[in-house]
Amino acid sequence: MKIVSKIKEPVYQEMELFETKFRNAMSSKVALLNRITHYIVNRKGKQMRPMFVFLTAKMLNNGEVNERTYRGASVIELIHTATLVHDDVVDESNKRRGFFSINALWKNKIAVLVGDYLLSKGLLLSIDNGDFDLLRIISVAVREMSEGELLQIEKARRLDITEEVYYDIIRQKTATLIAACCGLGACSVKPDSEDVETFRKFGELCGMAFQIKDDLFDYGGEKIGKPTGIDVKEQKMTLPLIHVLNICSKDEKKWLINSIKNHNKDKKRVKEVITFVKSKGGLEYAVQKMLEYKNEALQLLQAYPNSEYKSALELMVNYVVDRKK
Repeated sequence: MKIVSKIKEPVYQEMELFETKFRNAMSSKVALLNRITHYIVNRKGKQMRPMFVFLTAKMLNNGEVNERTYRGASVIELIHTATLVHDDVVDESNKRRGFFSINALWKNKIAVLVGDYLLSKGLLLSIDNGDFDLLRIISVAVREMSEGELLQIEKARRLDITEEVYYDIIRQKTATLIAACCGLGACSVKPDSEDVETFRKFGELCGMAFQIKDDLFDYGGEKIGKPTGIDVKEQKMTLPLIHVLNICSKDEKKWLINSIKNHNKDKKRVKEVITFVKSKGGLEYAVQKMLEYKNEALQLLQAYPNSEYKSALELMVNYVVDRKK
């Protein structure tokens, strides 16, 4: 957590003020809604997304942010929260970050409606203030996230994901939201500049590295913790597995696919799959790809003058690949 505090340091004041603005952005005349949104606000995570928005904006604007930056951060957080609430309903998940999910406490119907409410609040926050350029960035992210999820579902049934399709899925599912954060930060202070696309790309590269890191955790990562095998149990095609499927023999491939399709609830078999993927260099390959994305992201920052905000963004990129959970 120390690293996260260090990343947050240059935008600490902005993050404090953002908390208040975000809380206000959620308010409603309906008591039930206020009770639920209060619950959401009080169990926030590390808040990496708003940090990306503020660090990008301050780096590009001599340490200054404006009202548009706050609105951009609030919109992205409102819409991100809406997607999480809906995800928990879809996944029938009762917990999120160690707390009960909205659907667990208030049932599915209310959770879906709360997600819809947050989505509309986010859109209106942009429209009411004429931030159509920011709204466009967010809307593209929401569209891509939905497409990414559906593409994953479509492909998972057949287990025939190529590496290229896998990158498409994670680019849309995970990376697009971080790309939107950095694009928003840039657009809030430098609208219509080349920086908007540069930082959108920067965020995308961070997101790609972030998701590959998540894939590695399922195998016990790089010597961290015990392997969980959850992705294997859920028939999720992750990079280490895809790589090994591409390089192993026909019989090994047949055994792997059969294991994932028909024996994914068998703990012993899942363990065997994990051991096999490791023995074939699946983890090393994924680590190498993750580092390529990380280095490409850092490369994009090189063109900008040094500042505490740039240093914090560099620290953020390194944290994405070095984190332990």
